[in-house]
Amino acid sequence: MIYVTLVENLSLVFVAGLITALATGLGALPFFFVDEFSDRWNVGLWGIASGIMVTVSLFGLVDEGLAYASGGFPTLMAGGLLAGVGLVVVSDHVLGDVDLTEMTDSSDNNASEIRANGAGDNPDLAPEARAFAEGDLKKLVLILGILTVHSFPEGVAVGVSFAELGLDGGASILGFSIPLLAVFMTIAISIHNIPEGTAIAIPMRALGLSNWRMVGAAVFSSLPQPIGAVIAFVFVSWAEAFLPFGFGFAAGAMVYLVVTEFIPEAIETGSDLPNRGYPELLAGLAAGVIAMIPVMYI
Repeated sequence: MIYVTLVENLSLVFVAGLITALATGLGALPFFFVDEFSDRWNVGLWGIASGIMVTVSLFGLVDEGLAYASGGFPTLMAGGLLAGVGLVVVSDHVLGDVDLTEMTDSSDNNASEIRANGAGDNPDLAPEARAFAEGDLKKLVLILGILTVHSFPEGVAVGVSFAELGLDGGASILGFSIPLLAVFMTIAISIHNIPEGTAIAIPMRALGLSNWRMVGAAVFSSLPQPIGAVIAFVFVSWAEAFLPFGFGFAAGAMVYLVVTEFIPEAIETGSDLPNRGYPELLAGLAAGVIAMIPVMYI
């Protein structure tokens, strides 16, 4: 019976992580109907995603971590925050050191055609987008391994939020008592993944690639998230004493991602807009915070 319950819980957490991964593909769907996605909307979406992630991290993950800690500012929480930041820094360093052009087989006709269109020499093209464009299976496997590090914090945030799965007080969904934090975190990560999917799809649209290939590339970039969610859930379930570390890790990684990636991406996207897109960014941030604060205290 315990084994069956464990399998059910792990399956539920995996599905939640998979939902966040699939949500990345939603970012490419507008290109089924329009040729271009407004920079104004892109900036606003990055702002909303940032507001949601910071709010859930500070008022959800950190609050939960402090609740499990005993006395004063917990050492485990601080260690988790630093570890989360450290993982993002390392993953960015690893991604920055990858030279995809050296991994391309010059005999691959499809890759040669893409390079002729400028993909191979475009440093702004997302690694996973370039790999999909060239249709290089070996490169896709390598990129998936790298993205496992990069997307892992987002999956961890989902997995950790399920720490109280099955306990009273959660939302009843499909016969499971799911912690409200888990519901909010799954929704928050999913919303945050949408503009990431759009960012991946934009350069692929410029190359004239098919709509479904753009969707596939977007989803592919977030596939490590359900794996990270399951690993994190198993860890916090079997080592409850380390829950403050787990919550701190997820919060540190999420806030650092917002500060170093989401906000800079929004500012770069809005560089040609009036006032450099700051009104749209601030409006998005405010909308994200306002949308999440009430539900965090239900």
